[in-house]
Amino acid sequence: MSSKPLPPLPTPDEEAGVMGLTEVEPSPVDETPSELQEGYFPSTIDNEKDRQEEFGLPRRTTTTLGLGGSHGPVWWLTRVQKYSSYAFGVFTAFHIANTSLIPLVTRSVPEANRYLLLTRPYYQSTLAEPLVVVLPLLAHVTSGIALRLYRRRQALQRYGAETRTDKRSIPWPALSGTSLLGYTLLPLASFHVWTTRILPMYMHGDNSLISLSYISHGFATHPFLSFAGFSALVTTAVWHFTWGAAQWMGLKPSQVSPYSENKQLEKKRRWYGINAVATVVAGLWLAGGLGVVGLAGKTVGWIGKEFDELYNYIPLMHSS
Repeated sequence: MSSKPLPPLPTPDEEAGVMGLTEVEPSPVDETPSELQEGYFPSTIDNEKDRQEEFGLPRRTTTTLGLGGSHGPVWWLTRVQKYSSYAFGVFTAFHIANTSLIPLVTRSVPEANRYLLLTRPYYQSTLAEPLVVVLPLLAHVTSGIALRLYRRRQALQRYGAETRTDKRSIPWPALSGTSLLGYTLLPLASFHVWTTRILPMYMHGDNSLISLSYISHGFATHPFLSFAGFSALVTTAVWHFTWGAAQWMGLKPSQVSPYSENKQLEKKRRWYGINAVATVVAGLWLAGGLGVVGLAGKTVGWIGKEFDELYNYIPLMHSS
C-alpha cells in the first residue's frame, strides 16, 4: 500500500488569507483616540499651572516621593487665617458658656459669677491668654488684611497698572459677606475688650472686680447703648464665626459641586442650614446675655461706685 505525501503546512501569510485576514504594512496614521490626545482637553496639571501663574504663585513641583514643593503667599496666609480661627474658637466657646449658657441655666448672676471666676484664670492667665486669645486673634486679622492687599497687588501687576489713574480704574478684589462681617466685628470687639480688660487694668491696676455684675451694671445705668451694642456684637460675631466655619468645612453654598444633580436645591439647603445654626447660637447667647445678665440690675455699695467710675471714663457712656 503506497502512501501519498502530506501537503505542506500553510505559511503564516497563507493561514491569514484562509481566515479572511490580510496583513498590511504599518500605517503612519495616528490611531490614538482624540479624547486622549494631548491638548484635546486641558490637563489638570496645565490648569494648575495657569491658575498659579494667574495669581502670581510659584509653580508647585512634586518629587518622586510625592512630596510637594514650595507654596505661595496665598497658600500660607489662607492657612494662618484658618488655623488661627480654630485656636480663637476655643476661647469663644468658653466665653459663650461663661457669659450666656451658665447664666441661662442658673438664672442668677451671682451664681454664674462663681463659675466665671473659677474658669476665667484658665484662659486669662499670663501664659494662656497670649497663646489662646491675643496671638490667634492678631494672626487671623493680619493674615486676612495681608491676603486682601496681596491679591490687590497681583491684580495691579496682572493688568499692568502703573499710573495712579490706572490703579483707580482696577477694582479691588470682591469682599465676601464673611469678610465684611469680620471687618464690622473688629471695632465692636475692640470696644468690648477695651471696656472689660484694658480700662480696668489702666484705672485700678487689675480687673479682679470685673465680672458679670459689671456688665449688668452697665445695662442698668446705660440701657440703650448696652443693649444695642451687645446685640450688634453678638449677631455680627455669630454670623461671622458660623459662615467662616462653613467655609473651612467646604459647606458654603458657593462650594457646592458643579456636577451635583440638584445644584440649586443643595445651595438653598446649605444657605438655610448655616443661617439656622447661626440663629440658634445667637439666640442662646442673647437669651443669657440680655435676658439674665442684662436684667440683673445695678450693683450697690463700693463695688457699684467702682463700676460707675469705670463707665464714666468711657465717652459714650458718660454722655448717655
